[in-house]
Formats: sequence, C-alpha cells, structure tokens
Amino acid sequence: MYRASLDRMSEKIHTFSKFGDAGHGGITRYSLSDAAKQARAYFVERMTKIGAEITTDDMANMYATLPGSDPTAQRIVMGSHCDSVKNGGNYDGILGVMGAMEVLETVVAEKIPHKHPLTAMIWTNEEGSLYEPSMMSSGVICNDYLPANIAPKFRKEVVLKSKPIESIENGYETFGDALEASGYKGDEANRLNPKDYKAMFELHIEQGPILEKAGNDIGVVNCVLGMFCARVRFYGVAAHAGTFPMEDRSDALYAASQALCYMHDEIDKLGHPELVYTTGEIVCHPCVHTVIPDYVDFSVDVRHTDPELLQKVHDIVHGLADREWAKCRCEVEDAWSRDTVYYDEKLVGYVKAAAEELGSKHQYIHSGAGHDAQFAAYMLPTTMVFVSSEKGLSHCEPEHTSDEVCTEGASVLLNAVLKCDAED
Repeated sequence: MYRASLDRMSEKIHTFSKFGDAGHGGITRYSLSDAAKQARAYFVERMTKIGAEITTDDMANMYATLPGSDPTAQRIVMGSHCDSVKNGGNYDGILGVMGAMEVLETVVAEKIPHKHPLTAMIWTNEEGSLYEPSMMSSGVICNDYLPANIAPKFRKEVVLKSKPIESIENGYETFGDALEASGYKGDEANRLNPKDYKAMFELHIEQGPILEKAGNDIGVVNCVLGMFCARVRFYGVAAHAGTFPMEDRSDALYAASQALCYMHDEIDKLGHPELVYTTGEIVCHPCVHTVIPDYVDFSVDVRHTDPELLQKVHDIVHGLADREWAKCRCEVEDAWSRDTVYYDEKLVGYVKAAAEELGSKHQYIHSGAGHDAQFAAYMLPTTMVFVSSEKGLSHCEPEHTSDEVCTEGASVLLNAVLKCDAED
C-alpha cells in the first residue's frame, strides 16, 4: 500500500486557499474569474513539473496526464472543480483536484508502476455560482448520456448564453464570453469520453456530519440520492395592512405558512429519518410591510434513494393544491427531478478495499449533494471518496477538514486507482 504525502497536501491546501481569499478564512472563487485562473495556473505549474501533459477541452476543462506503460490503454481520471460559492470554504471541490494532483505526484515521487495513463482533472463551473446552472460543464460533456428530463438544460448552446447572477469586477455578459476570454478554451476532441477513459474517481468533503458523528474519516460513496424539486404558489388579495379586517383577509403568506407546517407534519408521518426535504427559497409579493401579501411562492427540495418513497412525498406536496389555505388558492408545479445515481460497484469495492488495507476508519455513505461525478456516471464507470467535514459544515467559510484527513482521503484515492489500474 502507498501513502500520500502530508507535506505536499498541506502545501497545496495552503496555496490554493490564497486564490480568491475573502479575508475571513474562506474564498470566493467564481469559475473563470481571475482567482480561478490563478488556481488553474498553479495546477499547471505543479503538474508540468512532474512531467504531466496538459490539455483543455472546449468547455475549459483541464486534464493533466501521466503516461502509463501501455500506450494503448484507456486513461483513469480523477478530479473535481476549483470554483466556489460566494464566501465558501477552502475544501469543497478543490480537495478533489488536490487529491488527484497528489496521486500523480506520489506516483512520480515513489516511481509507482502503472499500466494506464493517469489524469488529474479540473471541471469548469461546477457550482454555477455566477453563471447557472450548477454542474454546467459536466452536463455539457456528458449530455448525450443524461436522462431526457435533464439533458436539455445542459446543452452547450444553452449554457453559453447563461448570464451572470451578479456583477463582478472584470465580469462578462455571458458564460460564453467568459469562456472565450479565459485563455483555457481548448479542443472538443480533448473531452472526457468513454472511448479514451476507463474510469473516473472524485475525492470530496462529505459536506455533512454523518462521518464525524460516527467517528469515521472516510466515506465509501455508493450513490447520489434521487430527488425532486417543486414550486408551491399561493394567490391571495393585497390590501392595506392597517385598515383591512382580519376576518376578511386572503393573506398569501399566512396561507403558505399553514401549508408548509401541514406538509412537514404529513411527510414526517412517513417515518423515514434518512429522507431529507427543504424549503430554501421563498418569494413574497409585494414584500412591503404595510401591504397584505397577495402572492407567495416557495420551493420544496426532497431527496432519498427510494423512488416509491419519493413518490409518496410527491403526492403529499401536490395534494396541497387540493385545498384552500386561509382563503387563498394553491398551485403546485414540478421543477425537475432525478433518479438515484448508483456508482460503479467494482470501483466502490476498490475504494472500500483501499480504506480497509490502509486501516482508515470508514463506512458506506450516500451523497445527498450533486457532483460532476454524478453526471460522469451516466457515461463511464465512476465513483467517489468522501472525507469527513468538521461539524458537517460546507458552502461557508468555517468549512474545514484537517490536513491529515485530507491526506488520508488522497491515500485511499491513490490505492483505489492503482487497484483499478491493475485489473484485467
């Protein structure tokens, strides 16, 4: 068994944290921003130093490849993304890039024999923080393999027109403009594809508290949860807050609050603690403190592996429209959905075996969040490795995983990749 270098991993963690440093312990590093270009340049610098060949594709995804002993063998790719959410942490996404770099650096430093070319990869715009949607580039690259209800949103001609959700210094009118100006747009022929690539691995922080609560450092990820998203809308009547009698009101916000509490109670009655559901976005009109709201729209995000359970929750959510709430009409509309994406059993087994042989404290785990590996899994054998997140925090500046645990994750990744390389 081989182990990654704590010194090298610490150096990478410290250096990448400078690119987009927000001044409070975390980063804001939008895709293709100046900070993201700094991160990419550092990737090129380190990978070139060990003799890796650097290429980019037409979505500015980056590939650093070490040749194997068999020039005809398919590549094994590892990677993630270097962009972040606004005021995000120093580990989400970029840990997968650092882990992939560390695998290549360890292979060179330890002169580890390998048959297949090994590739470290940076995906472009996984977060979608400035230009939506999230997982943009993997959605484009894997588009021919995506489910029919997902693929249209990620067609290249669609995402190139994506406009920024906020103005930033040195910003561009569309994602396509930012791509053209990035200096990293390459050839479509360089894309990840099932002909030239054998398998994909992605190292990532858990972004939740499950591993830490169990006292484990490593998560052997077997799937990404299925989910559906819906919008629930309420229509009332606007009137003056100080003059209109309470008994005559059609208050859309009050109606929405009643329905939301009812929905939670009914879902909880199903008795599935692994089921998660969230209302994270609320629109209220006219949103004036002296006016009774006449329109409220809230989101519902529901996730679980079991499609039958998801359908039961779906029925509860849509059932809200069958009732009147505080004299207000309710409508429910599906936004989008995905089935559970299961990772390749053989690759999951390699991760499990690597963790066992290294003596890493580990367990099987699902991913509740989406990742580029989720879309890649439709196209070629794919899996993920999780490391624990302190206090379960992610997408925020306190996000943290120790250098030692990050290095442990890189070691598991390295040995799982070598097992994949050694198979017939």
